[in-house]
Amino acid sequence: MNNPASLLILVFLAITFIQSAYDKIFDWKANVEFLKVHFSKTSILKNYVAQSIVLLVFLELCTGILTLVGCAQLLINGGRTFGFYGAVLSSITLILMLFGQRLAKDYDGARTIAIYFIPSVLAVYWLN
Repeated sequence: MNNPASLLILVFLAITFIQSAYDKIFDWKANVEFLKVHFSKTSILKNYVAQSIVLLVFLELCTGILTLVGCAQLLINGGRTFGFYGAVLSSITLILMLFGQRLAKDYDGARTIAIYFIPSVLAVYWLN
């Protein structure tokens, strides 16, 4: 194993995105209600909260699966393809989330997403 940092970041991303998707799926009603209030003052997202959550869950699940498969690939044969695509999708997903937080003027939430973005971009760089 010559990529322990890459493996650790992929595990981190897999846990982050799978847990987030799980929470949205199994606590759907509370998430929709919370986010309707959260985005109520935005002109773009206020009428598309449920659709946005569906898209986000899809992206989070795809990211989680790709990063998990990337972990396995890295361990089995040192391959980086799935991990790389998982890290790229992770970065794209986080950018979309950041966009939403900025539209909602939730700067603390945006700052938190930026913290997750750093290891995501590191993974893209290391796995490229």
